[in-house]
Amino acid sequence: METAGDKARNAASAERRADIVAAARELYEEQGLSKTSVQDITNRVGVTRSLFYHYFTDKEAVTSAVLDDYVADFIEATHYWNAQRHPGDIESALASVVRLMRLGVFEHDAFRRSLASRENAALYIDFVNRVADRMASYIVETTVRDYGALHEIRIEHVYETFYVLILGIVGYLRTHPDASDEVLKDLIAQTLHMDRGDASPPGGS
Repeated sequence: METAGDKARNAASAERRADIVAAARELYEEQGLSKTSVQDITNRVGVTRSLFYHYFTDKEAVTSAVLDDYVADFIEATHYWNAQRHPGDIESALASVVRLMRLGVFEHDAFRRSLASRENAALYIDFVNRVADRMASYIVETTVRDYGALHEIRIEHVYETFYVLILGIVGYLRTHPDASDEVLKDLIAQTLHMDRGDASPPGGS
């Protein structure tokens, strides 16, 4: 049985780990991934290198934790989008989700620019895959579930469809940054077999 002392120690340990991740994220955003060292991170948070390595095996491990932070931020934004939707207002839902996707691709800081560079291509792909997985799962568990309680779902393999759609939109926006919102809304609507004359399509109810 966990004692009060155990709980306090575990909480303190989790807080120290979170502080290290926060320091790494701050530095990545300020000066980029490649220019940030483990020593920079430990100096920023005020811990020893040995304590850093108690929580993370290397810089790659703490970078993975930073990516998880970014993914959590994006899911929080998706949650806000879902909460703000108005049943029946399909065009508004499509427009707002396009804005959300643009934000995820083009919100720039030094770390995002580092991720987009060729030397970090594998890391960027990992990040986008995590976003697609979490966002698709969230939409299936919330938006699509709510829609399915009242209407027929017109797509099969729902999670997989949203996963591929998210990856496709992100990739398309990266290579076609000037794509119009109307094109993006059409791509989403067509992929999800949405009848834009219907009051509540999957993903936009």
